[in-house]
Amino acid sequence: MNRRTFSLMGLGTAAAATQTASAFVRGANLDTSMMYMGSIMSFLVRAQDTDGRFAMVEYRARPGNEPPPHVHLREHEIFSVLEGKIEFHCGDQVETVGPGETIFLPKGKAHAFYIRSEYLRTLIISLATTKEPAALDSYFASMAKRATSMDIPTDDVTYLTDDPSHAIEAGEKYGIKMLSPEEAKRALPHFGGLGANLT
Repeated sequence: MNRRTFSLMGLGTAAAATQTASAFVRGANLDTSMMYMGSIMSFLVRAQDTDGRFAMVEYRARPGNEPPPHVHLREHEIFSVLEGKIEFHCGDQVETVGPGETIFLPKGKAHAFYIRSEYLRTLIISLATTKEPAALDSYFASMAKRATSMDIPTDDVTYLTDDPSHAIEAGEKYGIKMLSPEEAKRALPHFGGLGANLT
């Protein structure tokens, strides 16, 4: 398709922004997917496609694939569940989200989650809130490798088995602060800790 210029009114702090973008179609398949910390992450919209304003991925996972508690320093995050259930902890709130439901997690708020079904498929959308571009998709890609199958891997490294310094260093680069166990206890009083849903 040809590139078209169009105006986005009322988005962000500017009254109008001019953006050059091309329409495209992408699906969750081997061409768009990576193995990410024991799960499959399909990159449907990259931040580079949207002038850095947002990104969207499809996340396929099972219990044990969850990330550690963390805070996004420059992006809001939205999960829209397609299959399965997730129990979110955001501050002192605990919310269970199922198929057809969406949760909004604001920038700057500590959060974590447990997958509460045998299988989870959800969209994850990150929205830039500063002049810095959305970078959650780049964080995911930096922690992943090319998928060889659309099946969730059974023997891949997860956050429970990986050296935590990998996530901490990648997070620092892409605007995500990983919380220590002590910080997580203070920020998420009802969260039992990474992996607690497996016992």
